[in-house]
Amino acid sequence: MLVLLPPSEGKAAGGSGAPLKPESLSLPELAGARAAVLDELVDLCAADEEKARVVLGLSEGLRGEVAKNVGLRTAGARPAGEIYTGVLYEALDLAGLDAAARERARQSLLVFSGLWGAVGIGDRIPSYRCAMGVKLPGLGALGAYWREPMAAAMPVAAGDGLVLDLRSSAYTAAWKPKGDVAGRTATVRVLHARVDADGVEKRSVVSHFNKATKGRIVRDLLVAGADPAGPAELVSVLRDLGYVVEASAPAKAGKAWALDVVVTQIH
Repeated sequence: MLVLLPPSEGKAAGGSGAPLKPESLSLPELAGARAAVLDELVDLCAADEEKARVVLGLSEGLRGEVAKNVGLRTAGARPAGEIYTGVLYEALDLAGLDAAARERARQSLLVFSGLWGAVGIGDRIPSYRCAMGVKLPGLGALGAYWREPMAAAMPVAAGDGLVLDLRSSAYTAAWKPKGDVAGRTATVRVLHARVDADGVEKRSVVSHFNKATKGRIVRDLLVAGADPAGPAELVSVLRDLGYVVEASAPAKAGKAWALDVVVTQIH
């Protein structure tokens, strides 16, 4: 099973560890594309702080993130699972997993990134700021930039097993499963169900809770040691874990399964 995650916008400090070693990152096929994004990002941030702030979509209060990007090559690096923070990663709680579940996370979790394309949860990276929605002056929109290199790398990474795609829409732009891989892919939407004053059930998507639930789903799968072979088996596993899941096979071959996880409580 390969699980695709979005990064978090906010990130922990890189710390005092050894700096980035690009050759050590997962998906080595992306090395050239990563180097090009890193070079342009560092050069942009070093040359014109205000321009870089606007390009990166940062508020005035986040101006300091520009300086952080200038030092990416020499900044301390930590495992990506420690760098990415936010609701999904808090619910996933990698640090609280036992050794066996952490190893399963290292083997199966892949985080998409505007700067790196995608990295393994154990890959050591510095703290940075560069979302997939950024449009760099030289390389253009990163979602489009990553499509060609990711199209070559991802089918290999996916292998012949299940792909659980939990990415947000900005990050799906960089790679969309096709053909056989798409048929083994499941996307997840979290719906909050409540009954109104007239006794009618209403369902809605709640962004914060959506992320937290996805984090809990991944954690539960890792703790259980689950390795479903495909989307249908994933539905059965999630139901066994106590989730209410609505799903059906896609109407056409080469399309991903769409799973709705329905919850009644927001926490």
